Amino acid sequence: MKISLINGSPKAKDSSSGFILKELREMISPKNEIVDLHFMKKNPGTGDLEPLRDSDVMVFAFPLYVDSLPSHLLSCLVQLEDFLKNAAFTKNCTVYAIANCGFYEGRQNTLALDIMKNWCARAGVRWGGGLGIGGGGMIPMLSGIAPGKGPKKNFSTAMDTLSHRILRQESGETICFSPNFPRILYKAAAEMGWRQAVKNNGLKRRDLWNREI
Repeated sequence: MKISLINGSPKAKDSSSGFILKELREMISPKNEIVDLHFMKKNPGTGDLEPLRDSDVMVFAFPLYVDSLPSHLLSCLVQLEDFLKNAAFTKNCTVYAIANCGFYEGRQNTLALDIMKNWCARAGVRWGGGLGIGGGGMIPMLSGIAPGKGPKKNFSTAMDTLSHRILRQESGETICFSPNFPRILYKAAAEMGWRQAVKNNGLKRRDLWNREI
């Protein structure tokens, strides 16, 4: 089975989407052909899309931007839709999507995943379902934690369910979840990160509330 993993993050490296796909790859790679792609620009050429031809499964991973997909990824999907139709793409292809957000609640990704579901209908491919992951900012920090342990428990359970669906090309309901980590501590860590970013850019803490900057 040919499975294409598509990173839709605008970050060139160290993105949460990239970490998620790396974890997924390890779960589905045996005996399957895996294609890794990273869409970072809004105008992919035919050569960028060609590796997707004859895919049995496509998995998109992306960060939530204003309750939607990153704008460059939306542009890529418009072009990919035309490519799939012109290439007489197999109707048996199943698409899955993984959205992560900085909000603590994974359900904040629901609208973006619905957009992906509607895109599948337009592109003529089958929607397999998605994952809505909350606390996306802390995902790269989970790399050293064993699967199913501590703050990685919900993440591992959801990824295990998704990997089984992919290997069987099954469709299922969207799964949304928050990290196994106290919300108040997640918020405190996020605020600490913002304060550090302000300091690194030569500003003061009060500048966070300055709308003119």
